[in-house]
Amino acid sequence: MQPRPPVVGIFGHIDHGKSTLLDYIRKSNVVEKEVGGITQHISAYEVTRPDGRKITFLDTPGHEAFIGVRTKGADAADIAVLVVSGEDGVKPQTLEVYKHIQEASLPFIVAVSKMDKTNADLDRTKQNLAENNIYVEGYGGDISCVPLSAKTGSRVDELLDMIILQADVLGLKADPEAPGSGIIIESKLDPKRGISVVAVIKNGTVRKGMFAASSGAVTPLRYLLDAEGKQVEELSFSSPIQIIGWNTLPLSGREFKTFLKKDEAQEYAEAFAEKGRTLSTDSQGPTLESEGSTILPLIIKADTAGSLEAAESQITKFSRERIVPKIILSGVGPVSEHDVKSAISTPGTLVLGFHTKVDPAAAALAERSDVIISLFDLIYELADKVKALLEEKEPRIEVEEVSGKAKVLKLFSTDKDKQVLGARVLEGKIGVGAYVRIIRREAEIGKGHVRELQQAKVKTSEVLEGSEFGGLIEGKLEIAPGDVLEAVVKIVK
Repeated sequence: MQPRPPVVGIFGHIDHGKSTLLDYIRKSNVVEKEVGGITQHISAYEVTRPDGRKITFLDTPGHEAFIGVRTKGADAADIAVLVVSGEDGVKPQTLEVYKHIQEASLPFIVAVSKMDKTNADLDRTKQNLAENNIYVEGYGGDISCVPLSAKTGSRVDELLDMIILQADVLGLKADPEAPGSGIIIESKLDPKRGISVVAVIKNGTVRKGMFAASSGAVTPLRYLLDAEGKQVEELSFSSPIQIIGWNTLPLSGREFKTFLKKDEAQEYAEAFAEKGRTLSTDSQGPTLESEGSTILPLIIKADTAGSLEAAESQITKFSRERIVPKIILSGVGPVSEHDVKSAISTPGTLVLGFHTKVDPAAAALAERSDVIISLFDLIYELADKVKALLEEKEPRIEVEEVSGKAKVLKLFSTDKDKQVLGARVLEGKIGVGAYVRIIRREAEIGKGHVRELQQAKVKTSEVLEGSEFGGLIEGKLEIAPGDVLEAVVKIVK
């Protein structure tokens, strides 16, 4: 057994500087490459310190839709860095990722970011953390806290030193001679390379010529790619690795193992396929209960399994009273001709693509068939579109609302089905032409219509709360003093 470099998850609220921090550490420019400046994939990066020691970082999305992706990041990490803005303090997503860190029993370090900003206040942020039961050193606890600026690089080295120290305390070890195994953190369908995954090796060494297996999926290791996409002969523990050529899409968050023989890899894959569903490149989405509701059928395609999971979780939140979204087909990869044909077979289906493209044949068929395909690069834009569609397509119904109530004070005359009476408006208003319910002893006993209204012997179109009035009510039931008239209007919702 040899010391193993730590795998570190970077967690925190959206826009609190996670990617900018990693950006500085890697001396790259990931933030500008990410659409909208927010991380929408879990990514793994390896950095080497001046003393030769390595650290692998996982950058996790901050948007609420990516809860499942962040959970997988926590499962794959040895140490967590909880990034909290020195300007904004603790936010809802800060607490949500803190919960994941606790559930995974991860030791963690708090990095207070954006300390270069004039509004940043370290003491206020520490106090805010303590108010949410996160106790850093000097504020009732022993959690290490490093104030830093990812923009200027101030005290970032101190954070890295703290991570190495934490790793030494944990005593992380692995066997370099063992067949490589680790955690799959992302999987996707590459049009040129086929199904590929990004994983982190947690033990052993992965070598070309071996076979990799995970939940229901296998692949021969004909060539390996490191985190930067360069071909390598082998990679050892804690290194990110890209494995290409799987026979089906492996599940993110699951373990992968490598074997010398294909039969052994197949046996392992089949054993674990029985325990969890395999995710094909086109699979049936979650079924929603929809009795008494209209269905909005959707087909969802995304670039990776994590993106697909996030999109599905967002969409299923947006059910309205009379309409629910139903994902009839979902998968990883570009929108295909098969997707469009599926939309044609279920009239009213919309095709949504997240971080993915449309095959030319699919685009041509969609245009001929009037199938709408909408593509999105940001999760909240996709969510807004689904909410708008549900609102637009929700069936309208006519409902009754009480616009006013009046108490009958005196009955002046009755002529067949017409009655002249005096009353006082208790609340709201009563208008000419209004439909009224006649209430006696809190029970409805009949119905009628307001044909005429007078105030001070002058005709009027409506009377307001507190006013006394005379009215001509048309209805079959004889109204008595003490009855309450409820004016009802019909509106379309």
